[in-house]
Amino acid sequence: MNTCLKVWFEAEGRLLRLRLSRPKTNLIDAEMIAALDAALVEHLKNPSLAAMLLDAEGPHFSFGASVEEHLPVQCAAMLQGIHRLILRLVESPVPVLVAVRGQCLGGGLEAALAGHLIFVAPDAVLGQPEMKLGVFAPAASCLLPELVGPTRAIDLLLSGRNVSGAEAATMGMACATAADPERAALDYFNEHLKPKSSSSLRYAVKAARLDYAARVRAKIASVERTYLDELMKTHDAVEGLEAFVGKRAAQWQHR
Repeated sequence: MNTCLKVWFEAEGRLLRLRLSRPKTNLIDAEMIAALDAALVEHLKNPSLAAMLLDAEGPHFSFGASVEEHLPVQCAAMLQGIHRLILRLVESPVPVLVAVRGQCLGGGLEAALAGHLIFVAPDAVLGQPEMKLGVFAPAASCLLPELVGPTRAIDLLLSGRNVSGAEAATMGMACATAADPERAALDYFNEHLKPKSSSSLRYAVKAARLDYAARVRAKIASVERTYLDELMKTHDAVEGLEAFVGKRAAQWQHR
């Protein structure tokens, strides 16, 4: 029985609820990725489904991916798994609502960005800190430019800095801020999605995301190759990850 993800239905089966359920970190590790992917494969084909809502148990959405799984031995399998999940969310036939509070970092933010509409607490903390570890954020490199534009995206991806939920909404990363983002997402569903035809919503999602989904799918494949075949062959990428795991300062050799 899966214990890291809670799955249930609301609104007479028209709303799929997925909740990361391993507080306080809610790491997007291999187990969580597999659980999310399995739930999407099983339930997104349900023709009566009008939307899904992804949120998290505890004070934080997610601290990100497992750094240990980024080390060379597991890196390829980890990247392939999370990118399969990201693309399944990007290409979801139904609207994907995401409710974020607390920290939403790294792979956790990538999963959130793959949804359609993010509702975020104003004081939430969002960021892609991968560069601080000597690596880059592959999926975010594909998603952020689409959502916030190239200049803001490269700032976030290169600096690794965090932004508040309020700033994320101003940038266009999130659609709305709310003290209770889960409630805001549910209100949106009840007002705007539940009264609509599920089949018509699917065609609207397909039409709105057609070129976007194709661009993200092509770019993720290329970026994944850059990460595995080039970045992970450098000294500094491995050093940064090993330093983090070993709780020590990284010694960059700039190679």
